[in-house]
Amino acid sequence: MSQRTNQPLADRIRPTTLDEFIGQKHLVGVGKPLYQAIRQNKLRSMIFWGPPGVGKTTLARIAAHATDRAFYELSAVSAGKDDLRAIVDRARKERGMRDPNAAPDLFSLLDADKPKVQKAAPVMFLDEIHRFNKAQQDFLLPYVEDGTIILIGATTENPSFEVISALLSRSQVFTLEVLNDDDIREIIRRGVDALKITIEPDATDFLVNFAGGDARQSLNLLENAAELYAVEANGTLTAEHLTNALQSKHLRYDKAAEEHFNTISAFIKSMRASHVDAALYYLARMVDAGEDPKFIARRMVIFASEDVGMGDPNALQVATSVFRAVEIIGYPECVWNLSQGVIYLASAPKNRSTEAVFAAMEDVKQHGNLPIPMKLRNAPTSLMKNLGYGKDYTMYGDTDLLPEKIADKKYYKKDKAQEPAQKEASPARSPRQKKSDAK
Repeated sequence: MSQRTNQPLADRIRPTTLDEFIGQKHLVGVGKPLYQAIRQNKLRSMIFWGPPGVGKTTLARIAAHATDRAFYELSAVSAGKDDLRAIVDRARKERGMRDPNAAPDLFSLLDADKPKVQKAAPVMFLDEIHRFNKAQQDFLLPYVEDGTIILIGATTENPSFEVISALLSRSQVFTLEVLNDDDIREIIRRGVDALKITIEPDATDFLVNFAGGDARQSLNLLENAAELYAVEANGTLTAEHLTNALQSKHLRYDKAAEEHFNTISAFIKSMRASHVDAALYYLARMVDAGEDPKFIARRMVIFASEDVGMGDPNALQVATSVFRAVEIIGYPECVWNLSQGVIYLASAPKNRSTEAVFAAMEDVKQHGNLPIPMKLRNAPTSLMKNLGYGKDYTMYGDTDLLPEKIADKKYYKKDKAQEPAQKEASPARSPRQKKSDAK
């Protein structure tokens, strides 16, 4: 394992071999598919799908190192076509592969028949591959297809929806699972050893619970607590030290960290309260932190039905249009789309009558599959008609349509929409709003 002390603890103890790797035994246990591919140096392009902190990046690095391949690491959050092209060009040059789009020169024609010993295809690791739009993913396709590179994409999203089908069909998808408590404990033990401290059992339990299956979160907190309290505690950390460290430090905004959930919670509650400016502020916080815009847009689609609902049925259409725009355009331009959607949803009248379905679901859970009234049943055969299926059914105006046991139930209530107190908003407060605020 790496011992570079100028790096975060999670990087310093990152495994470099399969023997050191913790978790994912269904993939890297002896004889399992990824184990075999790495041991036998039979790598092909792959997609690693799983939650944060379960080893996607580490496995990609191990695969490249174990098979003696160059390793290029990119994040789809910040990388573009120029970055991809630079790696592809370098790979072709180092492997003696001619660019099929370039005109051949005299020397390449003379060397055409000479046997060449090519280097192994490098591994291009693309973190958060789901952030790439279709055009960016299309760019990779010919180089994956002709073996210029071995692509390993990592994603927390379902690749069936986020990776283009042509690229997906040329890649092997491996699903990584949340680390179990024993895995997290072993990783914590390694972190404790690397920090040269000791830790009480209740502190270990605290870290395991805090991790939620994401080892990186527990290691970040462990390292922070050690920096703050290890000296005064004579090198032994307690659960109290960890609690204090958690409260004293603003942890980096991370998709699995507390600040992530606090921010999205503040965002939703601000729209619910029709406070447009607050909603825009928390949107800006998430954008600045690099939050996946599709995650934000999904929450807006949910909000449109859950909180706006029948107060403004057009809100759902607006929100789904925002999601589609975000999906097509991506950062940074999609911020305009997000902003428009947030202003619309926060300004819309609110009505939560759509939650009526949950009362109906509770009855289904309590009563099971109650008999459907005969008049509502389908009658495709004469036998069914003779048995009374579909009898007395009227197309409009019939009221006796629920099962007899719950015939009088009322789920949907036409609640009056809650009009927003704040009708207008912009990123900067207008004079009228400032005057209103002062009242």
